[in-house]
Amino acid sequence: MKIGITYDLRDDYLKQGYSAEETAEFDREDTIQAIDEALNSLGFETDRIGNVMDLVKSLASGHKWDLVFNIAEGLSGISREAQVPALLDAYRIPYTFSDPLVLALTLDKGLTKTIIRQAGIATADFSVVKDASDIDKISLPFPLFAKPVAEGTGKGISDASRIESKQELAAACSHLLKQFRQPVLVETYLPGREFTAGIVGTDGDARIVGVMEVLFKNNHTGDTIYSYANKANYEEVIEYRIPEAEAIQKCSDLALKSWKVLGCRDGGRIDIRMDSDGIANFIEVNPLAGLNPVHSDLPIMCRLQGIPYREIIEHIVQSAMKRI
Repeated sequence: MKIGITYDLRDDYLKQGYSAEETAEFDREDTIQAIDEALNSLGFETDRIGNVMDLVKSLASGHKWDLVFNIAEGLSGISREAQVPALLDAYRIPYTFSDPLVLALTLDKGLTKTIIRQAGIATADFSVVKDASDIDKISLPFPLFAKPVAEGTGKGISDASRIESKQELAAACSHLLKQFRQPVLVETYLPGREFTAGIVGTDGDARIVGVMEVLFKNNHTGDTIYSYANKANYEEVIEYRIPEAEAIQKCSDLALKSWKVLGCRDGGRIDIRMDSDGIANFIEVNPLAGLNPVHSDLPIMCRLQGIPYREIIEHIVQSAMKRI
């Protein structure tokens, strides 16, 4: 069985002049190597395709694969994560992870939270700021939290994201609108503990593979926002820990329900934060979770549970193969 691998290699974009933050969601060479080696060890023949442009060239040249292992995030557009699977659907080539509809939806945090709330799942109250005129319409109580509506890896999140006044709200939203050229999600700040839950499988076969709490180390003296900067420097400032059974159950219940409501497939993560009453709230979903064997959250939480990296890749592929 031949499996193609689609991905955005960070070094390729850095060489083109894109910044470290612009390329934050893209993969390192060691990630692609690890996936390739894991697939080979499972008995599959592999073909490194590359990004969406490389895929277009390969398809035009008549290349075919039995399955594509897709982790391409895309560079341009608010539906950029949907580009590769949409092409593969057009050519009737099966692939791992979610379909174009789900990937387009879930990259928009506001639309995702609208569906989550409609399903009766707890999530913080929110507004979406599309332009400066929307800022004065926000009537949510302070403190608030602001971030770009369609970014990942903590992009656009800093200590300025936690907002205490109308002046700070206007400044934060104006800055994010200008920097990222997309709407801003403004939501009620959740003061409780922060978690992420890892999931493998689809629909009724979906299951939790781990829940871990995100904590700041005791010697950390900077801001305590899980920001782009702190994620990039996680080894020095962040501690990941398996929480107590009660927290695991709360997070697992919310994560599995959210995963199924959104129609996510094969593997990924749900980020969760508790409110002041200890109720778990949906923050966002990552249906194309990072798969670096050392640095990415899903492999980290699996490692804490004693699950080898190769086994994660096997679960993802087995789930996808059920659609072939």
